[in-house]
Amino acid sequence: MPLSPPAPREPIHTRRIECRGFRRSDGLWDIEGHMTDVKSYAFVNPEKHEVKPGEPIHDMWLRLTVDDTLTIQAIEAVTDSSPFRICPDITPNFQRLIGLRLDSGYRRRAGELVGGAQGCTHLVELLGPMATTAFQTIAPILHRERAERDAAAGKTEDPAQRPKLLDTCHAFASDSPVVKRRWPAFYTGT
Repeated sequence: MPLSPPAPREPIHTRRIECRGFRRSDGLWDIEGHMTDVKSYAFVNPEKHEVKPGEPIHDMWLRLTVDDTLTIQAIEAVTDSSPFRICPDITPNFQRLIGLRLDSGYRRRAGELVGGAQGCTHLVELLGPMATTAFQTIAPILHRERAERDAAAGKTEDPAQRPKLLDTCHAFASDSPVVKRRWPAFYTGT
C-alpha cells in the first residue's frame, strides 16, 4: 500500500541512492553505491556555474570490495559533481576504511575515520545503505552454499542453535508469529 495522498505540493529536491552487490570471480564481493541530489529549479553555484533543474549538485560513487566476513579489502570513492571544487579532494581519505568490518558499530567507526572535516557527509551517508546491501548480497549466497555443502556431507541444521536473525527486527521478535512458525523452539510468546 503506498503512502496516503499528499497535500497539494511542488517538487523541490530529489535524492537518489542506488546500491548494487556483485560477486567477483576472485571470490570477493563488490558493493557499489551511487548518490545524486538534484533540484527542480535553477540556481547559481558561485564556485561553478548556473545549475540547471535536474542537473546533479551531488553525483557521488563508492565501491567497497569485501570478503566473506564483510571486511573491507579495497575502496574507491569518486565525486563527479559537488557544490565546491575542493569536495573531491577528500576522497582519498576513504582508504582509511580498509580493514573495517561491516558489523554492529561499523557506522560509528566509519564516522570516526572519515566523518566531519575528514570526509564527505554525503559519501559517509552512502556507507549505511551499502552495508545493508552487502549483507543482503552476501549472506543468502553463503547460507545457501553452506546448506548445500552440509547436505552433501549428510549434516543437518542444529535445531538447538539460536538463529542469528532472532530479535533483529519486529518480524523476527522472539514472540512473533514468524518465529513461532520458523523456529518454534525459540518462540517466547503465549
